[in-house]
Amino acid sequence: MSKDSRIKRFIRKKNLNPTNNRKKVGIILFAASIGLFFLFAFRLSYIISSGEVAGVSLKEKTQDLYTGSTVIKAKRGAILDRNGQIIAEDATSYSLYAVLSETFLGQENKKLYAQKKDYEAIAETLDKYTNLSKEDALKYLNGGTKEDGTVQFQVEFGNNGKNLTLEQRQNIENELETLGIEGIYFNDHPDRIYPNGVFSSHFIGYTDLADPDDESTGLVGKMGLEAAYDNILSGKDGKIEYQRDVYGNPLPGTIVEDSESYDGKDIYTTLDIRLQTRLEALLDPFVEKYEPESVTTMLMEAKTGNILAMAQRPSFEPETKEGVDENFVWRNALIEDSFEPGSTMKIITAAAAIQEGVFNPNEQFAYPYGGVVLDEERDVKVNDWDKGEKGVLTFRQAISWSSNVGMLELERRMGNDKWKSYLESFNFGKSTNSGLPSESAGSLPTDNIVDIAMSSFGQAVSVTNFQMMQAFSAFANDGTMLKPQYISKIKDPQTGEETVTKKEAVGTPVSAQAVSDVRTYMIDTVEDPDYGIAYGVYTVPNYRVAAKTGTAQITENGLYLDGETDYLYSVVEMVPAENPEYILYVTVKRPAYYDKTMMSEIANPLMKLAMELKDTDGAADTATAVVTETSESSEVVEGNE
Repeated sequence: MSKDSRIKRFIRKKNLNPTNNRKKVGIILFAASIGLFFLFAFRLSYIISSGEVAGVSLKEKTQDLYTGSTVIKAKRGAILDRNGQIIAEDATSYSLYAVLSETFLGQENKKLYAQKKDYEAIAETLDKYTNLSKEDALKYLNGGTKEDGTVQFQVEFGNNGKNLTLEQRQNIENELETLGIEGIYFNDHPDRIYPNGVFSSHFIGYTDLADPDDESTGLVGKMGLEAAYDNILSGKDGKIEYQRDVYGNPLPGTIVEDSESYDGKDIYTTLDIRLQTRLEALLDPFVEKYEPESVTTMLMEAKTGNILAMAQRPSFEPETKEGVDENFVWRNALIEDSFEPGSTMKIITAAAAIQEGVFNPNEQFAYPYGGVVLDEERDVKVNDWDKGEKGVLTFRQAISWSSNVGMLELERRMGNDKWKSYLESFNFGKSTNSGLPSESAGSLPTDNIVDIAMSSFGQAVSVTNFQMMQAFSAFANDGTMLKPQYISKIKDPQTGEETVTKKEAVGTPVSAQAVSDVRTYMIDTVEDPDYGIAYGVYTVPNYRVAAKTGTAQITENGLYLDGETDYLYSVVEMVPAENPEYILYVTVKRPAYYDKTMMSEIANPLMKLAMELKDTDGAADTATAVVTETSESSEVVEGNE
């Protein structure tokens, strides 16, 4: 049988013809359609019953599509002075940019970009209302055109085009509108303003964006009060949810507040803006004149422990960050830096000796030839700053003339253990629990006999400004020390609830009689023409001044420096001397040159203003009360001062 015959026979046997083929294909397609239908029905039933597709919730997706939300930013609390004057508060700043692309058109093809013919006028306007010069503004504008002739969509104007105020923005917009010029626009940014500029900046601190790449995260405190009380100042953001149409617009009547925002609380400091401003103004020319390595100043209300003014140099401008360079001191020196205080410690020694009954103000003591030998093997000697040229002194004169030898004798009479116990009772070597970041506790002298002896005149013991002010407060409060306070109250602006800070006693190391006697001897420092080391230097009109100066040697790599001005100069001053209202403490480290009157350039005018304000504020309070009633019906080795 031929091959063709076999093929024909196979086709007849299988009944393979076009009609049968179509029937079979139809049957297959019908069966497939039925299968797909049931598969689709099953899948649809599953989606309806489960509400999910590939693990994604259809309900949630629908809600996302037709539900919108907005974060309601909480306002950061303000920082104010004791009288409610603003020190720091929230604001919005603005940054400039210019749109240059000719594709940026409005209705009826209105040109909304900056045209080249207007560059000159734009630059003049920016020069007028910002820190941008006309030349720089033109440089930015012209820089938007590349070498190949193409133009950037927009350009910004560098740092001088940022941090603009609302007033600056409005002035620019108004002038350009008058000129009929388009193309200049603004981005707004959350910001913090410090209207007083350099104003106890290390203590107040500053803020920055929590996330530099996302302004919606808001501000966070970076130093000082802003950082220490960030959780109180920050508040809590709220959220509003609403339904929206297919275009994303909120539907009327569907807005629901999901969570309420809570503004941060306001912090009222104890600072007095009048005194702080005066202090800052005094420090600038002082630093320029004497070129010290650093300066610290604290003014405290004696009867409460409230700090009315405090500052340090170098400092910085918290809003512009001017002064924050490679040499910037990232520390609040008043609380973080410890130092050997020098002769201001002598009033502590004298008070302890009086308390122990080993101080006779009229008793004379001898000045040994060549000074006092503390360690023969190491040849450690202590001299007075005048090498004993004044001759025989009484213990009272040892305070006003600042005699190291006199203090050594008092310490010897008390005994090392007893003297060290007084240092501890005055809370040296302990934190003041200020609540500010990185507070130093300082250190007590070691058990070495030389260190303990030297601590009697303020060497070999390290302290902070806060610790010294705390100790000094005992001399104005019958022997009771008060904790330095820098917050007067914290107020919730939404509820009006206030938390008021009360004065806090932290120990009574000596008696009222001991501190009263020491204040009397401190008066000699400025009033005794023969034995007052600062005779006539520290004065406050109509008031007597109690003062003690100090000149402490500075250590570096474990050794005392011996340069001409390698010292920490200081003064503590109490006014009025008989019953102090204010305590002032000033330190000046390593000035270019020394003048014994230099610290009075800060102390005298500041104390004068403090007493004037005390009188005027007191008179105003009295007048208000009357109206209300009516209407109702050195110190070591070579010896430094």
